[in-house]
Amino acid sequence: MNSAAFSQNRLLAMLSEAEFARLSPHLELACHAQGDVLYQCGGQLTHIYFPTTSIVSIQYELEDGGASEIASVGNEGLLGVSLFMGGATMPNRAVVHSAGHGYRLRADRLLDEFHHKGPLFDRLLRYTQALMTQMSQTAVCNSHHSTTQRLCRWLLQTLDHSNTSELVVTQEALGAILGVRREGITEAARRLQEQGLISCRRGRIRVLTRTGLEGQVCECYEVIRKETARLMASPSQQVLPPREWRQRTDAANRRTGPGERRNRTAPDQDGTTMGDAQAILVFPT
Repeated sequence: MNSAAFSQNRLLAMLSEAEFARLSPHLELACHAQGDVLYQCGGQLTHIYFPTTSIVSIQYELEDGGASEIASVGNEGLLGVSLFMGGATMPNRAVVHSAGHGYRLRADRLLDEFHHKGPLFDRLLRYTQALMTQMSQTAVCNSHHSTTQRLCRWLLQTLDHSNTSELVVTQEALGAILGVRREGITEAARRLQEQGLISCRRGRIRVLTRTGLEGQVCECYEVIRKETARLMASPSQQVLPPREWRQRTDAANRRTGPGERRNRTAPDQDGTTMGDAQAILVFPT
C-alpha cells in the first residue's frame, strides 16, 4: 500500500513517514454498503474506521426504536474516538448512510500509536474537539432551527465530507438523520425547490447552487466548518479564511412553531454558478 492510497482520508494523508511505516501494514480497505452498522450502542470497539468515499452517521437510538443523528463522519476524520479517550465502548451507533469505502485499523494498533505521542496524537485530539463541536452544534440546531435550515446544513456538510456528487438515501433515513418525520423532509425539499436551490424530479434531488444553500442555512453550519478547518489544518497549511456571514434578524431565527421557523422575506439567491459543487440525492421508491 502506498501513501497515495491514504490521501482520500485527510487524517491518514497527514501521517508522518514514521507513522506511515508503522500503520500502513495494518490498514485494511473495507467496503461499506448503505445501512451497514459499524458499531452498536454499548458494543466493544475492535476497530477504528477511516472513511474515504463513504459517509457514516453517528446516531443515538432511543428505547422506542427511534434514532437521531448527532454527528456525521466522512473523509475528514475517523470513527471510534472514545477508544483513545479512555473508553472501550460507544454510547451510540454508527450507520453508513452513503455507501463507499474506507480503511479500518485494529483498536490496539491505534492505541499503540496514540501512546507514542507523536504528531498523530495531537491530530487525534484536535479531531475529537472538532467532532465535539459538531455534536454540540447539531443539538443546538435541532432545537432552534427549521427543518429547511437543517436540511441545508446536512447537504452542505455532506458536500464537505464527500468526494462524490451523488448520494442514495431514503426519505425515512434522512428523516431519522434530521430527527423529523418523512413529511417534514418532503416539505423542506419542496421549499428549496421553489426557491430554485434544488431540483426534484422522479425521486431525485439535485443541488443547483451551493451559495444558495449557504444563504438559507442557519449559522450552525458555519460554526462547524470554521472550527473544523481551524483545528484540522496542518502546520504548513493556512486556515481557511472565514466567509462573510449574513446576520439574520431575531425574528428570522426565532422558533415560530413546532413545524417550521419561517423567513419569507429572504431574497432570492443566485442561480447555478461555475464551480458550484453539486449533489444528487436519490430517494429509492
